[in-house]
Amino acid sequence: MPPRLSRNSSLLPNASRRRFLQGSAAALAAVGLSNCRRTIGEAEPAPGDDTTASSEASGVLHIYTWADYTDDELAAQFTEATGIDVKIDVYDSNETMLAKMQAGGGDKYSLIYPSDYMVTEMIGLEMLTALDKSRLVGLDKIREKWKSPVYDPDNAHSVPYSWGTTGLLYNSEVLTTPPTDWNYLWDNRDVLARKMTLLEDVRETMGAVLSSLGYSYNATDAAELEEAYQKLLDLKPSIASFKSFGWQDELLSGDNLLSMVYSVEGIPVSLENPTFKYVIPESGSSVWTDTMVIPSSAPNVDAAYEWINFNLQPQVSQETVERLFFATPNGEAMAMLSQDLLDNENLFPPEELLAKCEGIAPVGDANALYDEYWTKVTSA
Repeated sequence: MPPRLSRNSSLLPNASRRRFLQGSAAALAAVGLSNCRRTIGEAEPAPGDDTTASSEASGVLHIYTWADYTDDELAAQFTEATGIDVKIDVYDSNETMLAKMQAGGGDKYSLIYPSDYMVTEMIGLEMLTALDKSRLVGLDKIREKWKSPVYDPDNAHSVPYSWGTTGLLYNSEVLTTPPTDWNYLWDNRDVLARKMTLLEDVRETMGAVLSSLGYSYNATDAAELEEAYQKLLDLKPSIASFKSFGWQDELLSGDNLLSMVYSVEGIPVSLENPTFKYVIPESGSSVWTDTMVIPSSAPNVDAAYEWINFNLQPQVSQETVERLFFATPNGEAMAMLSQDLLDNENLFPPEELLAKCEGIAPVGDANALYDEYWTKVTSA
């Protein structure tokens, strides 16, 4: 997904992962699933940047990120505040991003947004810059849970940007008995036959199957992985496709009834069209954190620090969250959110449910088994 942002272009006209508008599939395609169609010239004035560390940063900041975390308005505010142009490429999985970075295609990027477990992996590969905390302003506003996280002790290489869950988005008008847990997929396979999609993400989908068996999302035991593989293979004939993005058309048209999705996509759908409900499986799911990091090959480190500091400002974070619907680890920004968002338990799940969820962690040598089983399932 290659769209880029410049000061005179609209961000992600075809690749944004949200805005599931009511209406026909044709109308949906017409807006390109775009979350924010404002042009640079229409952007509001930038919030006060008096808390941003001073810098001689200039030029262009190339960012590699998920499609959910930036829009025209954010980029325009940043450029107005700093004079730095922004160009953005998006990826659809951590593994896609890592492969590009390892192949040398990521040398132009000064800021990327890996998920928690990928931060750990990239640190091990010496691909990330150790952060100079004296150049960061606002890291103290991060909630305690994300200070010195297990994936990056002392936030040495990463700044948490967003978090969320993985769950099921379903058509409540057809599926009148709502899903409550992962085993719903197997128990209702006849109704869902060729009308459901699962994530095209080995760790998420295999993790969900492992969870349905009572195992850890991060299982490394060969027997547990074999059991999960067999269970997923058993469901394969009922699965329409493995798809992380682009499932919206099928769900809207009624061709599909249920999709496994990231909360950052599912929640906006449920807010805009009450026919569709998002649910976090009661036995637990993944709870993920996406971060901002500076790759060791970054050509414009100064601009990367400016971007991080700009996004750490509570007002900037609050406004971005309220436009794009993701949960923020910024405590001050969270306190400024609308009550409607704070009361949304899909966005901010109760602690007892979160306690059953797991972050996706590196699995070491077991990666080979995950990949082997995934190849077998997806090619079957």
